[in-house]
Amino acid sequence: MANPETPDLNWLVTAFCDRVAGVSHAVIVSPDGWLIAASEHLPQERADELAAITSGLAGITTGAAQVLECAGMRQTVVEMARGYFLVKTLKDGSVLAVLAARDADVGVVGYEMARLARRSGESLTGDSPTGELQDSAI
Repeated sequence: MANPETPDLNWLVTAFCDRVAGVSHAVIVSPDGWLIAASEHLPQERADELAAITSGLAGITTGAAQVLECAGMRQTVVEMARGYFLVKTLKDGSVLAVLAARDADVGVVGYEMARLARRSGESLTGDSPTGELQDSAI
């Protein structure tokens, strides 16, 4: 169970997992590592662990981007033996993380993450949808 104060975000994340082939779980994590939202079937303890992992990975890749003078981190993809862990920054500094199966189409997952990032960013900041997506795919 994620933050009960963000039911719309929990619903968005759960709907994303249900809609995108190969995606099992997703979380949204605050810039300081707190769990904001999680997909419905992700146990609370696992969601908290995933939030900590997400925060650490986002910090490492953001630091690497700065050291390498490549501006900010937009998206990180970790390919594992049994699947993918994809991390994308949101415009308010929060981070979206997704677990996907090995046979998932990471291009489609990345595109759908960009769409979810826009929608969840609107919920986090209260902004209305404007402009184009910065990252449409991996």
